[in-house]
Amino acid sequence: MALYKVTVATGNFLEARTRDYISITLVGALGAGEKRVLDNYGRDFLPGAVDEYHIKEERDLGEILLIRLHKEPFSIFPEDNWYCMYVTVTSPGGASYRFPCYRWIEGYLTLELAEGTAMLSSASNLNVALQKQRESDLEQRRKVYRWKVYHHSFPKCLDVANNDELNKDAKYSITKTVHFAINQKVSDIAIKLKGFDGIQKSWKSFDELKRVYWTLKTSPSEYVSHHWKEDAFFGYQYLNGVDPTLIKRCNTIPGNFPVTNEMVSYSLGASTSLEKELQKGNIFIVDHKMLEGLRASVLNGKQQYITAPLCLFYRTPKDEIIPLAIQLNQTPGSETPIFLPNDNEWDWILAKMWVRSATFSFHQAVTHLLRTHLFAEVFCIATLHHLPMAHPLYKLLVPHLRYTLQINVIARERLIGPGGVFDENTAVGTTQLIKRAMETLTYTTLCLPENLLAREVQSLPHFYYRDDGLKIWLAIESYVSGIVGYYYKSEESIQKDPELQAWVATIFKEGFLERESSGIPSSLETRAELIKYLTVVIFTCSAQHAAVNSGQFDFLSWMPNAPSTMRQPPPKTKGLATMENVLEALPEVGITTNIMTTVWTLSKEPGDMRPLGTYPDEHFTEEGPKRCIRAFQERLSEISREIKHRNASLPIKYNYLNPKVIENSVSI
Repeated sequence: MALYKVTVATGNFLEARTRDYISITLVGALGAGEKRVLDNYGRDFLPGAVDEYHIKEERDLGEILLIRLHKEPFSIFPEDNWYCMYVTVTSPGGASYRFPCYRWIEGYLTLELAEGTAMLSSASNLNVALQKQRESDLEQRRKVYRWKVYHHSFPKCLDVANNDELNKDAKYSITKTVHFAINQKVSDIAIKLKGFDGIQKSWKSFDELKRVYWTLKTSPSEYVSHHWKEDAFFGYQYLNGVDPTLIKRCNTIPGNFPVTNEMVSYSLGASTSLEKELQKGNIFIVDHKMLEGLRASVLNGKQQYITAPLCLFYRTPKDEIIPLAIQLNQTPGSETPIFLPNDNEWDWILAKMWVRSATFSFHQAVTHLLRTHLFAEVFCIATLHHLPMAHPLYKLLVPHLRYTLQINVIARERLIGPGGVFDENTAVGTTQLIKRAMETLTYTTLCLPENLLAREVQSLPHFYYRDDGLKIWLAIESYVSGIVGYYYKSEESIQKDPELQAWVATIFKEGFLERESSGIPSSLETRAELIKYLTVVIFTCSAQHAAVNSGQFDFLSWMPNAPSTMRQPPPKTKGLATMENVLEALPEVGITTNIMTTVWTLSKEPGDMRPLGTYPDEHFTEEGPKRCIRAFQERLSEISREIKHRNASLPIKYNYLNPKVIENSVSI
C-alpha cells in the first residue's frame, strides 16, 4: 500500500469554483494508479482554496510523470467551469511533484497535465507517455485556436468572429471586463453630457473645443493642450510622444525636398549653415512617404484628405529638437510650398497639423496595430500550436500573451473593421497602410537596438524612449539568455528541437507571409539567434506596446495636436491660412469626440494588470529559472527607480516605459 498526498489549488476569484465531481489518476514511471474522487467533508474547490487529499494506491507508482484530472457531473447541478491553478503530489518517500495548470477546465472531460519540470522533446527522459501527452496537448489547442485570413495583406489571425466564440482561457477576467466597460461608459457619458456627441459641424473656436476637452483629462494631456503650438514641443513628440519610431538622422537633404540654406537661416542663426549642421549630425527628418497616393476616406458624406509630408528637424545648441521646414507631399513644385517657422503664424501651425495628422494615421495602423497587436497575436497562436505546456519556451512566453486574443478580436469588431471607430473617423483605412507596411517590414524594425542604429539617433538628447527602451531590452535579453542557457546546452539542441523550429517557421509563414526579404528568420541555428528572437517577441508584446499605446490619450486627445483626418485639401500657396479656415480643415465635432473617447479607453488599463516581470502563475518549477526571474525583477525595479529619479526634474514626465506600468502583454 502506498499513500500519496495531493493538493489542488483553485483560482482566487469568485467564478473559479466548481460543483462538478473532480477525480484524479496518478501516472508514474511504474504504471498508473486508480481513478480517485477528490472529495473532503464540506465544499471542495472553492475560490482561492488549496484542498488536500490522501490517496491510497495498491503499489508504489515510482516517479510521478503525469496526472489526469477528470471533471464529471455532480447530481442534478448544471456543468460549471473550473479554474485550476496547480496540483501537487507528494509520494510515500517524500518526493514532491508540481503540475502547473493555470487554465479553465470547461465541460466534462479528462485533462492530462505533465509534471512541471520543463523539458525539450529531445530529452532522454521523455518517455512515450510524456511524448503522447505533449502531442495531445498541442492537438487540442490547434482545434480551438485556428488561423484565418482577415485580409490577404495582413498577418493571419484567430478564426473567431466575436468574443462569444473565444475559448474561456483567452477571455478577459470578470475584473478586466468590468473595468473595460466602465472606462468606455465614463468617456461616453462625459461627452454626451457636454452635448457634443455626433455633431457634424466645425468647431467654432479652440475655446469651444476646450469645453469638451476638460471633461476628460490627464496631467500630460493638459500640458499638451497648453504647448501644442510650440516648435520645441512639436519636436519633442517625435522623441517621446505616442510614436517615437519615425525620426531619423538626415545626412543628405532628399532630392524631392529642396530645402536651401537661405530658407532655414532664420532658424539656424548666422553662425552656422545647413551644410555644417548636416556634417555635425544635427539634422533629422520624418518622412511619411508610405502615405503617398493613398485614397482618403469619405466621412459623413464629405471627402477627407491625407498627405505624405516631409519634415526637417534641427538639434539646437540648447538641445531642443525643432522643425526647420515642412513640405506636405513628396513632389516638389510651384504648388508644393515649403513651410517655414518664420511664415505666417497660421500657415506654420497648419503645416505642422498636416504632419501630425499623417503621424496619427501611420501610428494607429502601423506602429501600434501592426507592429504590436497583430504580431503579438501571431506569436500567441504559434505558441499555442507548437509549444506544449512542458516546453521551457511556452513557460517563458505565456505570461506575455495573456488576453492578446480578446483585445484583438475587439479591435477587429469595433475599431478597424467596416463601420468601426477608425473606419468612420480617420483619414485613411488601415488596410491600405498595413499592406504597404508589410511590404517594407524588416527584422531590424522590430529589434530596438538595431532600429535605433539604423535611424542614427544615438546623439539625440532627451530621447527617453531610446534610453528607457534600451535598458528594458537589455534586461529582457539577460533574462532570456539565462533561460535559454539553462535548457539549451548546445547549438545542436536548438537545431534539433522540432517544436521550437515549427514555432519559428509558423511565425514566418503566417505572420510575416514568407517574405524572405524581411530578414525575419524561418529557422534558428544558434543560441544567440534564439535569444535575440525571444527578446524581440517579449519586448514587442510588453514594452514596445506600452510605449506606443499608453500615451494615446495624453498626446492624441487634444485634437489640434493630432488630427485624425483633415477636411480641406492641403494649401498650395502660403499666406492664406487663418484661424477660421484652420478650424474648417480640422475634424468636425463628432469625429473629435469619437476619437477622444476611443483613446481614453485604449489608454486606460482596465484592471487585472500584471506589470512586466510579474509572474504570479508559477509555470517554472526549477530553481534555475526562478533565479533568472528574480534577477530580472530586481533589474526592472532598478530601472523604475532610475526613471522616477529622472522624471522628478522634467516638465512633462516620460513614464510609459517604467516597468511598473508596462503590462506583461498586449491586453488593451
